[in-house]
Amino acid sequence: MRVSTRSDYGLRALIELAGHYGRGPLQSSEIALRRHIPEQYLDQLLTSLRKSGFIRSVRGPSGGHELVRPPQEITVKEVIEALEGTLSPVAWLDEPPELTDHPHQCGQREIWERIRAATSEILESYSVADLLEREPTAVSGRWVI
Repeated sequence: MRVSTRSDYGLRALIELAGHYGRGPLQSSEIALRRHIPEQYLDQLLTSLRKSGFIRSVRGPSGGHELVRPPQEITVKEVIEALEGTLSPVAWLDEPPELTDHPHQCGQREIWERIRAATSEILESYSVADLLEREPTAVSGRWVI
């Protein structure tokens, strides 16, 4: 499985919002600056994250974006599935047998199912709060490691 820029940036944005959780909305320009995400691309991602139920957007001068749920309740798995779709390493694994030309009882099936299950288990075991805890801390605009 290769995680696209979409999921990478989406997780970065959610980590930033997690660090601000409970303190009101955060403007997209601030998220983009802090997380090194092109603002135009971030706006598209924030729309997807809002439609997927991870964030809410507030309009107005003191508006912005904020998490809907606590960061410890948002798993990396559900974020990646919302932004990427399936975790299956091959497309035919998710297709019903009658809709694919690939034989469902083939020698490859077991390995792809095991990879999907292992990937799912690992991603399910991490929350956005876990990722935030692993971040270096920022001190006056400089990263301290």
